[in-house]
Amino acid sequence: MSIKIPIETSARHLHISREDFETLFGSGQELHYIKELSQPGQYLCQERVTVRGPRGEFQNMALLGPFRKETQVELSLTDTRKLGIPGVIRQSGDIAGTPGCTLLGPEGTMDLQRGVIVAKRHIHMTPDEAISLRVQDNDEVFVLTKSFERALIYADVVVRVSRSFRLAMHVDTDEANAFSGDSEPYGVIVQLFGRDYTMDKWMEEVLSGIQR
Repeated sequence: MSIKIPIETSARHLHISREDFETLFGSGQELHYIKELSQPGQYLCQERVTVRGPRGEFQNMALLGPFRKETQVELSLTDTRKLGIPGVIRQSGDIAGTPGCTLLGPEGTMDLQRGVIVAKRHIHMTPDEAISLRVQDNDEVFVLTKSFERALIYADVVVRVSRSFRLAMHVDTDEANAFSGDSEPYGVIVQLFGRDYTMDKWMEEVLSGIQR
């Protein structure tokens, strides 16, 4: 038996360090809370910034609190093309070697040297839920979605396990547009031929005539 996993769309946004925040908004300024997000302790802030790349910019991009150790800008692949920035798919927090951008705030401007990512799709869950679903932290799984005539299977979905998480799968706007049509979309983990089985391996087998 599996579990229905709510699917949430994560639009473009920033996580920011205190140092970078003060550069953009002024020394001694603080984040201003608007509302809680689905993951405990994460919240939407009142402050907005402009993110600029070689070919364009996005104004009024949302900041999410609390402060992070390093600033991270999360975009969809469509967003990166509009800005003229390479689309690098990474897990949150893995920003080594990623591209940067220019950030503009009401009190300052800065050139971010790294931190622009396309977030790898992932599922937040608790340890108890991971045990029920027979998965472990950092496993990559297949998720079958339910939607209005646009159902599909997502591959390479990273499992993130913590006692502080609430069950939810996060996809970006490009991914949501590929299947969404239901007011409360959800998915289920599909175990395909073992934990280490990937979409690439499946395609290779199909192309070579292996039918499971």
